[in-house]
Amino acid sequence: MSNDKSRDALSDAPIPQRNNSAEVVTSASALDVVLWVIALALLIGAAMVNQYLPAYWPPATSVWVRVAVILTCIVVALGLLYATHQGKGFVRLLKDARIELRRVTWPTKQETVTTSWQVLLVVVITSIVLWCFDYGLGWLIKLIIG
Repeated sequence: MSNDKSRDALSDAPIPQRNNSAEVVTSASALDVVLWVIALALLIGAAMVNQYLPAYWPPATSVWVRVAVILTCIVVALGLLYATHQGKGFVRLLKDARIELRRVTWPTKQETVTTSWQVLLVVVITSIVLWCFDYGLGWLIKLIIG
């Protein structure tokens, strides 16, 4: 059996390991810049479709046509962003985060309830102590001022 950290907590199945978990993109190609500009233009266009498109395109008076145009703009923009180096790095980050979430040992319900009550008790005690401190300072200031 290998290291415990490389095993899934629920099924004891090995979790795939990667040697290079962090991929840093230091420079963008010209194509990446163009894709980012087009994607941002599509997202801005999607935000403005509802207000401006019906004046220029008669079928856009229907709500469903506007919803379809907005969703299409968003999907195409996300597709263009995925095609960039940063987009692929972000998707890899999400996949690695999913793998890390499988490694987490989540507390049981009883542990969660117990810890929550402890936190609540500490918060109540701290608030009472702070209230007493505030009340004492107020009383002292009132005594000094008269």
